[in-house]
Amino acid sequence: MSQPKKDVPLRSDALRNRERILHVAMAELTVRPDVPLSAIAKKAGVGQGTFYRNFPHREALVLEIYRYEMQQVADAAAELLCARAPEAALREWMDRLALFAMTKAGLADAIRLVTSAPGGPAKPGPAPVMAAAGALLRANEEAGTIRTGVTPEDFFLAIAGLWQLDPREDWRPRASRLLDFVMDGLRAGAPGR
Repeated sequence: MSQPKKDVPLRSDALRNRERILHVAMAELTVRPDVPLSAIAKKAGVGQGTFYRNFPHREALVLEIYRYEMQQVADAAAELLCARAPEAALREWMDRLALFAMTKAGLADAIRLVTSAPGGPAKPGPAPVMAAAGALLRANEEAGTIRTGVTPEDFFLAIAGLWQLDPREDWRPRASRLLDFVMDGLRAGAPGR
């Protein structure tokens, strides 16, 4: 079982261990998709028992990293909408999405390794991130800051260039320019402008 039981919350130290493992594993697997799990446990500062209690096999770890990172991006949408004006929240969220895209690109080899085996697990779908984009787009449409009728599917087609950037290069300036172009396009024809 790769996820904690839903009805029994993790103790704070167990949660910190789990998150530390995920952060270390993400960094390590991005560099070397076949890194030994024991090396990840050691670098995370946890024992083998703690590691395998959280992630009994490589597939569970890799897919949980992907789910965890995707959920972090999705959760950021609501947080940003509470703290910022809709337009600023959308643009900042787009930067977080770009970081997720680069993380995902770095993990692509590890994800491919665990999902390509016959009968292996499937890669998690993008539902949380799509829902987050939808919430941000609706908030902006209601505020009159973007054109009406933009769907999450439209939005992701417009930013598809993010997935063409090389995460091993200095991708941030190029991603920022691309996302600024997308924001300009979303603003064009907005009723509040």
